[in-house]
Amino acid sequence: MGQVLHGSARTTEAVRRAIQHSQESLRSLAKRHGVNPKTIAKWRKRCSVADLPTGPKQASSTAFNYPQFGAGLVSY
Repeated sequence: MGQVLHGSARTTEAVRRAIQHSQESLRSLAKRHGVNPKTIAKWRKRCSVADLPTGPKQASSTAFNYPQFGAGLVSY
């Protein structure tokens, strides 16, 4: 089964692992993998090759989140 990447991901776990273990310069690794040198620096600093979650910590819904209107919507 393949690895599932989000829409903006440009690297896989294997590429990230290679970046972390390589002694090459940021520029040469960035050119080889087709990413920005800042991306190479970011993955070198991290301890893990797993992609960190982005977005809100808790999912929140704005639908019917107003208590003053809640009772009026339920009863007709």
